[in-house]
Amino acid sequence: MDSSKHGIFVERTLALIKPDCINKADEIETIILKQGFTILQKRRITLTAEQCSDFYSEHYGKKFFPSLVAFMTSAPIVAMILAKENAVQEWRDLIGPTNSNTAKETYPDSIRALYGTNEQKNAVHGSDSAVSAEREIRFYFPNCVVEPIPTGPPARDYLEENVNKTLIKALTALCKEKPKDPVLWLADKLMEINPYKPKLNQNEIRLSTNSE
Repeated sequence: MDSSKHGIFVERTLALIKPDCINKADEIETIILKQGFTILQKRRITLTAEQCSDFYSEHYGKKFFPSLVAFMTSAPIVAMILAKENAVQEWRDLIGPTNSNTAKETYPDSIRALYGTNEQKNAVHGSDSAVSAEREIRFYFPNCVVEPIPTGPPARDYLEENVNKTLIKALTALCKEKPKDPVLWLADKLMEINPYKPKLNQNEIRLSTNSE
């Protein structure tokens, strides 16, 4: 049996909300979350011309490059790290073709069709590959550690060692208790029996109480 079919698959990609849609950022983030993405990190920044030129360095020398830099530095942008299974392609599918006019014709429900104006003012950006995503994430989030998520046997070993025992114990208690709100009860129970929860000894408790 192919063990790769049983791993934990999470991919990261970079998303940008461009200056033309900065006032629609909340709406676009709502769409992102409804499509099952997790926003791992987010920052709102205004690019300098130098930063923009570095980010779009592969387009340097092309006719549209000066107008691209002028556009991307004209107002703040929102940069986000998105996570989901097959995140790079899923985000590319959600935003639609680069040219917003093409998007309106071929993918009318895409973000660029809904919010974009043309090929340059196309609302959002998405990494075009996993390699690009890593580079672009490091550009906007230099302190972020981009590491591969464990898959296959390492992932199963981690779950077995660190998660499953506690989860089974909590689920067993849930079945016995049969609370009215099982989700909230289970969350509280997991917090209660979390083996990694910091514990205070009696001396520390007395010291904390006296200091108050």
